Amino acid sequence: MKAVISAYARSPFHFSRKGKLADTRPDTLAAQVVRGVMERTGLDPLLLDDVILGCAYPEASQGNNLARIVSLLAGFPHAVSGMTVNRFCGSSMSAIHIAAAQIEAGLGEAYLCVGVESMTMVPQGGFNFSPHPGLLADTDAYISMGDTAENVARRYQVARADQEALAFQSHRKAAAARAAGLLDDEIIAVANAAGELVDADGCIRPGTTVEALAALKPVFDPEHGVVTAGTSSPLTDGASVVLVTSEDFARRHGLKPSARIVSMAVAGVDPAYMGMGPVPASRKALARAGLTADQMDVAEINEAFASQALACVRELGIKPEALNIDGGGMAIGHPLGATGARITGKAAALLARTGGRYALAAQCIGGGQGIATVLEAM
Repeated sequence: MKAVISAYARSPFHFSRKGKLADTRPDTLAAQVVRGVMERTGLDPLLLDDVILGCAYPEASQGNNLARIVSLLAGFPHAVSGMTVNRFCGSSMSAIHIAAAQIEAGLGEAYLCVGVESMTMVPQGGFNFSPHPGLLADTDAYISMGDTAENVARRYQVARADQEALAFQSHRKAAAARAAGLLDDEIIAVANAAGELVDADGCIRPGTTVEALAALKPVFDPEHGVVTAGTSSPLTDGASVVLVTSEDFARRHGLKPSARIVSMAVAGVDPAYMGMGPVPASRKALARAGLTADQMDVAEINEAFASQALACVRELGIKPEALNIDGGGMAIGHPLGATGARITGKAAALLARTGGRYALAAQCIGGGQGIATVLEAM
């Protein structure tokens, strides 16, 4: 019994600290998107077998088994259970994998998979960073993500001009999609802490130019680096939700699934080159599906950094026309725990919209991992 994507939605994504969601608690934010998805589907929450929530830094306002807290805030009955998972940036895609595996094992029929991150309220790294001294001294286990982007650019010879071209295209595609109303269906308007209704993304820069990107200074290696703020995903606040069900459940409850989950995979890589994680994870998932990268009509490859996204696309052989059709993380934003659900749900929605057959969603993960999902249109 294969699992299917039966619904997908997200909050608007906004810059941390200075965006319209900066003062909004992550649990409050996620609960609003959860309520919105349940209202759209018309499902009774008691039909859910579990709520599985992914969060990269589950502490402070994102702590205390956030899945349960969000369920209660969304008004779910006490009988609805919840579990929080952490695989850093891959957390909410892992939530989808757990749900799909349980459906395929016959252990349930409907799972609400949530991802959320307030990079304002819980800054990257969290509040209680305590590295193991044995790893800190002799390994790259705790290397900064920006340094890994520079490492990838050097090893895979990703020129700065190519990175800036990708960033420009990301903003151009996202701005065009928003102007055409193509993002409207996936976004659920949310109320922020000030009571303002936020209904549009805040990180997209329609006026971005290649010239403006070229004028930025490197931020991680000021003397020799090629990675700038413009070729990095912004620190972002946001939440995403994907409803994963069996095909039979979707049929019985009048849902319209957009894609079937064909295969899933995770893989590890050298933490110093963590951005390359999507390559082995995608190859593993594609092999399990009996497919190749050039068969993908849609490819949502998270743009944590332009250098790693480009290197992964080149290594995998992704078709340019399939890549991040409505823009990627550099334009939309990358609220760590929410991204996996966003790109998986988005890939499914794009299959339905474009008439494509196969999609790949993949992302790199801090600490040296990758995660991937292969989808097939219904």
